[in-house]
Amino acid sequence: MVPRLIAIYLSPAATVLPTSVAEAEAKAHTGLVGDRYFTGNGTFSNATPKGPGRELTLIESEALQAVEAEHGIRLSAAQARRNLVTEGIRLNDLVGVKFFIGGVLLEGIRFCDPCTHLNVVTGMPLLKALANRGGLRAAILNDGILQVGDEIALTATAA
Repeated sequence: MVPRLIAIYLSPAATVLPTSVAEAEAKAHTGLVGDRYFTGNGTFSNATPKGPGRELTLIESEALQAVEAEHGIRLSAAQARRNLVTEGIRLNDLVGVKFFIGGVLLEGIRFCDPCTHLNVVTGMPLLKALANRGGLRAAILNDGILQVGDEIALTATAA
């Protein structure tokens, strides 16, 4: 299976459930145009540590499926509140790794561990269910357009 981007979600404010879009404009070192963290309106926009890793969040579709299968919790991709949903790639393996989604170069910065805020906004007990599979925080290294269906490739194998 070729790793792919299967969904993109944007939310204009911390309290608004993200909505699915077919494509998004990625801005280097800033975020996705139209998303709460791009405009500084995210729950953790002013949190520390500052620096890379607040620009973009990703989660595996396989993680969402496992949460339901193992814990009986049906968490939609929108409820997970991550920007990008991937398929066919282990995101935990991308910490410290540069990779492409389509023509956008990203760098995995750190795990996107679940937090109590996610429990509060969803009303679901997610800390244990998403432990070690909450996703990835990434830095955006160049401007570009992300589109649903884009292939994901490590820089060593990217064309």
